[in-house]
Amino acid sequence: MISVEDALAKLFALAKPSETETVPIAQASGRVLAQPVTAQLTQPPFDASSMDGYALKAIEADLHAQFKVVGEAAAGHGYEGTLGAGQCVRIFTGAPVPDGADMVVIQEDVERRGKLITLLNEQQSKSNIRPAGQDFAKGDAMSAPRLLGPSDIALLASMNIAEVTVARRPVVALISTGDELVMPGEAPRAGQIVASNTFGLKALLEANGAEARIMPIARDSLESLETVFKLAQGADLIVTIGGASVGDHDLVGDVTASLGMELSFYKVAMRPGKPLMAGALTGTAMVGLPGNPVSAMVCGHIFLLPMIRAMLGLGATPATRQTARLTAPLAANGPREHYMRARVENGEITPFERQDSALLSVLSHANALLLNPPHSEAQEAGERVFYIPIL
Repeated sequence: MISVEDALAKLFALAKPSETETVPIAQASGRVLAQPVTAQLTQPPFDASSMDGYALKAIEADLHAQFKVVGEAAAGHGYEGTLGAGQCVRIFTGAPVPDGADMVVIQEDVERRGKLITLLNEQQSKSNIRPAGQDFAKGDAMSAPRLLGPSDIALLASMNIAEVTVARRPVVALISTGDELVMPGEAPRAGQIVASNTFGLKALLEANGAEARIMPIARDSLESLETVFKLAQGADLIVTIGGASVGDHDLVGDVTASLGMELSFYKVAMRPGKPLMAGALTGTAMVGLPGNPVSAMVCGHIFLLPMIRAMLGLGATPATRQTARLTAPLAANGPREHYMRARVENGEITPFERQDSALLSVLSHANALLLNPPHSEAQEAGERVFYIPIL
């Protein structure tokens, strides 16, 4: 067995960077920007009013000073003249500030009668003007790689960017194995169960930037496995679930070996998830996950998601760890790192009592995997521990 850290290093070595593609910014949220982009204009492109009020010369803005209103400026419709002494322009938020003006007095500080205004309050130093280029200037860059969110899309649009180059979503082929499996909606016969792992992993992978394809269930025969592997050709990552152990019906290792897989490792010192295998199958990364539902999902968080991030160009880094205080004592651990389903609330973490790797109901209530290191001593309530947030 190898450590989780060593397994991740070997998986990162298998993960090939994705190619790039160009997409409209309306389709770019959640994608990874692969190439920097530069602003095509300055924002704001002119000195703009940040308030509704009157634009005038600051040097003239004395208490009770009077000004003649000579025009109006609104968003999209500026005042084309130049202010003279004692003149002002009625102005609205977002409108260009007229030539000659360097202050906007808010309308609440003004009394207006016809074409004449009087300043009612002493003016502070605030100009109520957003200077040109306050947000960004033409040529300013958005760096890459970068996971684009809604705020980034808004910024790109304001930069006058219509399309961006992003990393292509890695295609992951998900293969469940076993005669005991049926698809959701089918009626299981005696001894059969519903396949759940592929659907959970598909949701997990697609929420994190991949495109997951569920392959037909591979039955416990060499011919069936070989056929499904052929259907998975063209994927960037092939993931099998179950069948990678050493039982009489666990055939994934034999079939992949016959297809020329270069084995990278087999078995990881962790629980759940010990019977994990990985390698390169005719140049494509392949990971064989355990069949227990929780084991497969835990390995998805610990191994598959970091691989996807690396393929997208976001760096070869393990899952993010955070800390919280234990609400109850934690028993000493054995030689394998234990990823315990837990609940984090208000900075405190509570591991669930039942940690059986077949219990998806427990996983559905968890929002964290508590990390209990190998050979760790018992810990008391109140001590800080590491955990990995999960969906």
